[in-house]
Amino acid sequence: MRRLALIAYYLAVSVTTMVMAQPAAKSTAPAATLDPATLKAARDVVAQMQGDRTALLNAMATPMVGMMQQIGVKQQDQAQALVQEVVLPTLTAHYDELLDIQARGFAAALGKDDLQVIATFYATPTGKRLVAAQPQLAQAQLVGTQQWMQAVMPEMQGKLTKAIQTHGWGSTGPAKPH
Repeated sequence: MRRLALIAYYLAVSVTTMVMAQPAAKSTAPAATLDPATLKAARDVVAQMQGDRTALLNAMATPMVGMMQQIGVKQQDQAQALVQEVVLPTLTAHYDELLDIQARGFAAALGKDDLQVIATFYATPTGKRLVAAQPQLAQAQLVGTQQWMQAVMPEMQGKLTKAIQTHGWGSTGPAKPH
C-alpha cells in the first residue's frame, strides 16, 4: 500500500506540474538560432508579464517559508530568516537569468510581430491589471488543481491498485528491475 501511495503522490506532483506549466512556452530551439530582435521582443514581454520583480519575489516569501519547513527547518522564525537572508537575495541576484530563459522559450514559440502585439497589450491598463492579478490567479490555479487531484485520487488509486495487481507487481516491496 505504501508503494501505491508513493506512485499516486508522484503522479499527482507530475500532473500538477504539467497543468501549471501549460501556459509556458516550450523551447526546443537553441538560443543561437533565435533572431536577436525576436529575442528582445520576447524578453520585453516576459518582463512585462512578470511585473515588478520585488513585488513578485516578495509574494514568493510565504510559500518559500513553507518549503523551508518541509525540508527540515521546522521553526517558522528560522525559516523566515533563511528566506529573507538567503533565498530572496539569491533569487533576486539571478532574476535576469530567469527572464532570459523564459524569453528564449517565448521567442522560440512566437514570432516578433506577435510578441510586439502582446507587449502592447501588457502596456495597457487591462494588461497591467492582469499582471497585478497574476499571483492571485496562479494561487487559484494551484488550489483548483489540488482540488481536482483530490477529487480524482480515489478513482485513480483504485485503478492503480487494479493495474498493479493485473501486472502481478504486488503493492509492497521494491520494484523489480527491468
